[in-house]
Amino acid sequence: MVTLQNAENALKTVYLGTVTDLLNTRVNPLLSKIEQTSSDVWGKEIRTAARFGINGGIGAGDESGDLPAAYGNNYLQFVATLKNLYGQIEISDKAIRASSDGRGAFTDLLNAELEGLLNASKFNLGRMLYGDGSGLLATFSTLEGGLACDTVRNVIEGLVVDVYGGSGSKIGTGRITYVNRKTKQVTIDGVTPSVGDKMYVQGSKDKEITGIGALFNGDTIYGVQKSAHPFLNPYQKSLGTGIDEIAIQEAIDALENDAGSTVDFIACSQEAKYSYIDYMSSFKRNIDVMELDGGFKTLAYNGLPLVYDRFVPEGCMYLLNTKAFKLHQLCDWRFLETENGKILRQNQGKPTFTATLVKYCDLICQKPNGQAVIKDITRS
Repeated sequence: MVTLQNAENALKTVYLGTVTDLLNTRVNPLLSKIEQTSSDVWGKEIRTAARFGINGGIGAGDESGDLPAAYGNNYLQFVATLKNLYGQIEISDKAIRASSDGRGAFTDLLNAELEGLLNASKFNLGRMLYGDGSGLLATFSTLEGGLACDTVRNVIEGLVVDVYGGSGSKIGTGRITYVNRKTKQVTIDGVTPSVGDKMYVQGSKDKEITGIGALFNGDTIYGVQKSAHPFLNPYQKSLGTGIDEIAIQEAIDALENDAGSTVDFIACSQEAKYSYIDYMSSFKRNIDVMELDGGFKTLAYNGLPLVYDRFVPEGCMYLLNTKAFKLHQLCDWRFLETENGKILRQNQGKPTFTATLVKYCDLICQKPNGQAVIKDITRS
């Protein structure tokens, strides 16, 4: 007979390992290439030393002359706060009782709930990877016939969002019921936004992991000012035209020559992908395809994966050295437990039970200047 205790045991011993593996390797091709480690975690912070430049203790000299003076490596200390990532599943008491006579039925119930959690995590983790940590989804602006967003790549039906006014004060929380991707209009149940308002995932404003976007936006990264250390600035180029092999190779060569960084992953928006396909088609050239770890299939450029991701900003292409990134974590995904070790908790005043997955982590890039973005890519 299936009971609440059986459900807890199944979640702890059977499902946790599988879900953890799927969340770490199958939700996003970029995430699957980034090393995850518990090193350099101190309390609630990540403190890691980032080396730049080369060792200064080299030189030439006379046969009996002085040896070169010894100079060590150059380091900067990067500091980031561990971010709190949560995922919840909910099971009703009625569903548990209805499946109590058959393990198959109960397994189907858990599989359905965890599949929903994985789908939601795939969307949210992928979005955060390319974000800047602020959690900003979109800004509302005017449009002929109604109110529209500047972008809808970060929103989807069912997402619960907070809307903030231009002054920075929270207006309200609501759930997205419809996204018109042609007109960029978004319908939110429970909130009526105005021009200039901003939208964030519920409770997530300025609390998300430090994604790729943070490397290219703002003057501060991991507590260090770029203006005080100009070598931290990554490569950026604005095209205003279609992409071609010259622009891509120029960025790859600049990273290798100027930062000693080797590109091993290219991520692009939909416009950039189509522009690259247009370019290759214009010369009647075949486009290579490759398969990545985790089962992802993608285009390729000279042996490098060229991955389309909906969360890359419009008209952009990122050229990344993924070996420079680490996801520092206090621990891997775990279920929140009560004092007596229970992971399924009854929602107050409701005949439902929830289990919460949690992970405390943040993304750190040891070589921000070893990354590149090509912007304003258009289709001819």
